[in-house]
Amino acid sequence: MNRSAIAISVIARITGVPEESLVPETELVADLDMDSAKALELIVELEDRFEIEIGDDDAAGMNTVGDVLATIASVGSSRDRS
Repeated sequence: MNRSAIAISVIARITGVPEESLVPETELVADLDMDSAKALELIVELEDRFEIEIGDDDAAGMNTVGDVLATIASVGSSRDRS
């Protein structure tokens, strides 16, 4: 399973929304009713799964499923270069 598929699986589990209905344009708050507790759970699980650290600025920019995927890609790739 690739990173995007894993992230989508995590989002689906936390929000209770089927994976197949999650597209990059899906908004975490407006479409998935994600509150701050669920957002924190998402960040912690992504950090654990991918062994990355998502900074506050990156977390604040995660408004859609696509933003989440872009964040884990960029944070993961910058970590790989360290």
